[in-house]
Amino acid sequence: MSARISSIQALPTAMPEAFEPQTFDDPVKAVDALTALYERNTNFLVDGFTALGKGVAASRFRACYPQVSMETSSFGHVDSRLSYGHVTAPGVYTTTVTRPKLFRHYLKEQLGLLIRNHGTGITVSESSTPIPLHFAFGEGAHVEASLAENIDVPLRDLFDTPDLSTTDDEIANGAYEPGPGEPFPLAPFTAQRIDYSLARLSHYTATSAAHFQNFVLFTNYQFYIDEFCVWARKQMAEGGNGYTAFVEPGNIVTQAGSDEPDSDLTLARLPQMPAYHLKKKGHGGITVVNIGVGPSNAKTITDHIAVLRPHAWLMLGHCAGLRNSQALGDYVLAHAYVREDHVLDDDLPVWVPIPALAEVQMALQEAVAETTGYEGYDLKRIMRTGTVATIDNRNWELRDQRGPVKRLSQSRAIALDMESATIAANGFRFRVPYGTLLCVSDKPLHGELKLPGMATAFYKNQVSQHLQIGIRALEKLAAMPPEKLHSRKLRSFFETAFQ
Repeated sequence: MSARISSIQALPTAMPEAFEPQTFDDPVKAVDALTALYERNTNFLVDGFTALGKGVAASRFRACYPQVSMETSSFGHVDSRLSYGHVTAPGVYTTTVTRPKLFRHYLKEQLGLLIRNHGTGITVSESSTPIPLHFAFGEGAHVEASLAENIDVPLRDLFDTPDLSTTDDEIANGAYEPGPGEPFPLAPFTAQRIDYSLARLSHYTATSAAHFQNFVLFTNYQFYIDEFCVWARKQMAEGGNGYTAFVEPGNIVTQAGSDEPDSDLTLARLPQMPAYHLKKKGHGGITVVNIGVGPSNAKTITDHIAVLRPHAWLMLGHCAGLRNSQALGDYVLAHAYVREDHVLDDDLPVWVPIPALAEVQMALQEAVAETTGYEGYDLKRIMRTGTVATIDNRNWELRDQRGPVKRLSQSRAIALDMESATIAANGFRFRVPYGTLLCVSDKPLHGELKLPGMATAFYKNQVSQHLQIGIRALEKLAAMPPEKLHSRKLRSFFETAFQ
């Protein structure tokens, strides 16, 4: 029987061999070096855990994240039209890196821009930030219970574990201040913050982070998901029509050219916020997530998807129409938001305006016109542009209405929901282009509530059209160069170079 590990007294700390920093002027070679270093260090931790579980060795194990750095001594300005891919002041800039295989395309683009815009090399080295054992295993890893049973001491006495005291959004929130002599951040998220979100994404959506696409639709109704699945399977059966695969919760994959998934596996139950992915090469496809109802879910999922650095996300859902001139089924294109969701108050003060982004607004308006057949002045028959209010109390109508109704009227709000402002505000906070197109499903201020039969007809007629508008809008955004889509409106005074 193998020996059991029960004492940590005087245990030495085992670490991989020191890594000599390397400087590259080719982003592909830099990413290759990051990948090799990351794989070496995570394998070291996994092998150490396995050895301890078998009683083969007795030591503490530590390995650190790789990092990339650059240094510039110039205040010189690069192309002022660019919203990312450069720094604005002399200094040393660095960021830790995780899962370089997953982020390969992103890292190549970001590092390539820095090399091109500053004419300087990129240094790959080993950071001083330990990789937590939990993250070294990666997604889908299975640990045999028999291995853990042979270790009687807490894992954190033998390995580094996630440190929530340093896993935060200070950089993205613009609150991070380097100490004297410390480097400036190169990216909005640290490696451990990214790993934390990758683990949560798998938990909440039941799909791997590798399947997520750069263009995301959020919805608050399963009707939209059902319609998307029908449409996506049709694309696959017809050969893909530019898409390569369709992935459902449980990582169930249907390949282009097939009308059946690769596996007959089915989930016993859906996760809290199931995600569906219509994939294209380079993550250029569409991800749809059913976030359910409420601002808490909306914040949670966007907190985590943001680390994947998507190019755009849109909210497509139902809302309460606040104007008598609106009809059930009309569309609302948000160009401003009233935030009474409260979930982001500590991260983004409510006095911060959330601006409309021209590229996203135009894509949504054009998609409505093309899908409905209305254009120009006639488009006003079915769509109104204005302020959307987001509230955290679903039953606000049951309270004294004088306060809420007065605020809504003063803000010029035309619709009310529970998610849109949260998603837009987190897009603003994380520099992810955002937009909102809602469909009026009731008018509580005017006594127009859906009866059962009316609801069935409403959903049957409107969901398909609304979804197609969202898909068409994202395809328009996907056709734009990323440097045009990522607006300078979203950049703060002291911004990271990475998008």
